[in-house]
Amino acid sequence: MSFSAYKSFNTELSDKDRECLVGYFRLADTIADFIGPHCELVIHSFENFEQSVVKIINGHQTGREVGSPMTDLGLKMLRHVEKTGELTPKSYFTKNKDGALLKSTTCVLAGEGGRPIGMFCINMNLSYPFSEIMQTLMPDIAQHNGAVIENFNSNATDVITQALDNTIRDIENDPTITLKGKNKAIAKQLLENGIFELKDATPMVAERLGVTRHAVYKYIREFKL
Repeated sequence: MSFSAYKSFNTELSDKDRECLVGYFRLADTIADFIGPHCELVIHSFENFEQSVVKIINGHQTGREVGSPMTDLGLKMLRHVEKTGELTPKSYFTKNKDGALLKSTTCVLAGEGGRPIGMFCINMNLSYPFSEIMQTLMPDIAQHNGAVIENFNSNATDVITQALDNTIRDIENDPTITLKGKNKAIAKQLLENGIFELKDATPMVAERLGVTRHAVYKYIREFKL
């Protein structure tokens, strides 16, 4: 059923609807952590427009907190969705009460049975010097030196291959590991890094290490005890 089929958004939510909204809280936390303090994340509930904000991060950007009401623009956007059924999120520019320029986007959230239950909003404050905003997106020297290695590949085979390459290099450069213990150490590190969750990992590891699949399974069983 499309959103336009509902006559009013302001409605009582079911327990599942509320659970669905709460399920977006961690997504908001994740985006805020990724972008930084200049970005406000807000989740609104349609259950009570007078106190619609149920989650907010970096609320200092607009001076709001949990329990704040829906904005006038938010209500206008809802009415448009109600009339047209148009749900495509669109970015727009607005200003906070201090006159700071914000780039914003809003997504209507669906709950049980596809019913509209709230909104997910992102507000990026563009009034800060660009260098200050960029600084929050860039690592400092200490962080850069300890950057996490992540392999971005389009297929699982390449993920396994690169993980094997990196793990073998790590183990071979560790002087505390004996030649006899290298294969076992490689299998252990791959297990700890979750590589054996990929179904082709065991045969590929066995072939690369020059051992049988049974030997790899034996290593895994030992480490899981």
